[in-house]
Parts: sequence; structure tokens; C-alpha cells
Amino acid sequence: MDEVQRAPELLLPIKRRVDQHRVAGEFLLTGSANLLLMDAVADSLAGRAVYLDLPPFCPAEWMSRPDGLQPLDRLFEQDFSPGDWPDEPGDWQGWLLAGGFPAALAASTIEARQLWFTGYVQTYLERDLRQLSAVSNLPDFQRVMALAANRGARLLNQSELARDAALPQPTVHRYLNLLETGCLLVRLSPFATNPSTGLVKAKKLLWSDCGLAAWLAGIRNAADLARRLDPGFWLEQAIFQTLQVWRALEPSRRKIHFWRDRSGARGRLRAREGRGAGRAGDQGLSSSGALGRRRHPGIPRAGGPIPPVPAGCRSPRRGRPAAGSGAVGVAVGMDAPGPGMSTDAGGRRAMIHRQGSEPVRIRTDSQISCAVSSLLGIG
Repeated sequence: MDEVQRAPELLLPIKRRVDQHRVAGEFLLTGSANLLLMDAVADSLAGRAVYLDLPPFCPAEWMSRPDGLQPLDRLFEQDFSPGDWPDEPGDWQGWLLAGGFPAALAASTIEARQLWFTGYVQTYLERDLRQLSAVSNLPDFQRVMALAANRGARLLNQSELARDAALPQPTVHRYLNLLETGCLLVRLSPFATNPSTGLVKAKKLLWSDCGLAAWLAGIRNAADLARRLDPGFWLEQAIFQTLQVWRALEPSRRKIHFWRDRSGARGRLRAREGRGAGRAGDQGLSSSGALGRRRHPGIPRAGGPIPPVPAGCRSPRRGRPAAGSGAVGVAVGMDAPGPGMSTDAGGRRAMIHRQGSEPVRIRTDSQISCAVSSLLGIG
């Protein structure tokens, strides 16, 4: 039975049948929603069913490479060494844009694929979503989807997302729950040695299909992706497409978390196998890692020491840059690093300030607004 979430009343008769005549595999139920998260489901078939996730295809699958996931298994073997990891070229930008839905992968042109994504989102909003819950304002829901797509592979801050969407925080929380129930979103827990600690900390927002996330974020082709200031996050989203397939093959043993150090300057996907910590492999690039390779001459790597602001660029009050000092740059946060931009070890914002030919960075958040005002000539 396919799309079983449309007929939740069938689960009780199935439960009675299983109790009377238990035969493994007699019923195969599939659907495009998580039954365990649906309020309308009368019974979860607990103790009578095994649940398996079927995420969108990863590149190893749609490229017909049965051995494509073996390197991930190799990570957890005792004799693993970095030289065992395959070194071969890959087009992760193309994988990101294609995603893993069969119809999108089968599209003959980029335009045909974009047209399919347009129809998919419209169908989801007008049909599938209404079957899960009553949403009175579909444009608001679609705006939350677009904002969430632009926050992929980042820590989820629901209050900030609600502010940008101009919606109450409980409404945004409900919309995110619906997206997770519809198997479109995944909220990843942080890696922690204490399981209870990991449950209460901020989660990382990831999309089940990277192609859909890119489309919602306005990334239509490789040129759009090249113009963005956050390529490291999109690389992490593309890698997650494969990791979630690897996890789904043995969900009882394999777990995926993200790791973040105390300073908050790094965030990477982390795979675990088995009950203990075992051997864990960091999969993906943190935003600081992507920044380190693209920095401008004279700008230190993320997490490095921050040069002091020259005395001639500070005003007596709070050490802010003096008006007319020639500040050139853009204030950025940890979630949006770009060429020539960085943060200090604490994840604080930093701005490139140029005096003559030598760029330096302003250390504190309080100096950013003054520096931007000086740049725009309004302060």
C-alpha cells in the first residue's frame, strides 16, 4: 500500500490482522510522510512493524555504483588509514543542483529540472501539506521554506527565523514540524558524550534533498552557486545527501551528528557506528575551512589573531572607527563567510577595514554599525 498516510484508519485493521496471523512481510506500507509524527494516525503499529527511511537518491545510487558507500564503512574499521580514502574527481556542484528525486534526475535539461521543482513545491503546498495539517496562509509557509533553505547546514535559531519571516515564533515552529513530518527537513543533533546534553542543545537544519533546497534558495545553476558567499554550507548539504542514505541502510547502528567546538567556530558532520563512540569521521567542510582557502592576502585565517585597529581609525568613544577614515568592506557573521571575510575564535563578527593598502579587521560587534555608517556616508 502506497501513500498510506492518506488512509490512517487502515492501520487498526492491519494491527488486528497482524495480531491474529503474524507473518513477517505480509504488509508493506510506504508513504511520503512520517507516520510516527502524524497526529491523525490512530496507531503506530509499535512492536508489529519495522520502519525504514527511504531518503532521496545519493550520487552513488543514481550513478549506478553499488560500491560507492563502501569508503564510509571503511572509516570504522580498525586498520583504516587516510590513504585508504578514494581520491577521485567529483562534481559536487552538479550533484547539489540535481538532488535525488528520480524525476529531477531524469530531466533532460536544467530548465526541465527547474520546472519540475516548481511543480513539486506547488503540489506539496496545495495537496500534501493540506493532508497533514490546515495551513491558512500558504504564502507565509512558502516564505518560511525559502528562509529555511537559505539556512541549510547552519544552527537553527527559530526566533531569528520567525523575525525574518515576520511571523510568530510558535507559527514558525509548527511549520518546521510539518516540513519534518513531510520528510523534507532533518534537524540534526550535536555530538555529545552525554546523550541528554545533545538533546537540549541547538540543532542543525538540513534538507533531505539538496536539489530542492538549492531551488528554494534561488540557486538555479552553477553561476548562481558561484556568486554566493556560503559555499561551504552548501558542500555540507550535498555531502549529507549521501550520509543519510548510508545511515538509512542500518539505522539501528549508524548515527549522524554534527560537531562544534567550544568557541563555535567549527561545525562539521560526524558519523558514528555502533553503540560506543568508536571511530568517527568528520565529513564536510566547516565554514571556516572554506574561508581559509579563499582569504585575501593580508587577512588571517579564521580563528587566528585579529590585528588591532590603527589608532588613526578609532574615535575616542568605544574605539569606533572615525568618520571619513575610509572604511571599506561588509560586516559578516559566522553563517555567511565570503572572500576576504573572517571571524575570530569566538565566532564574533568581523569587518574588513582598509587603511591604505593594508587591510585590518575591526574586532567587536559594536564597531560594525559605525563603520558601515562611515562607509555609506550617513554616520
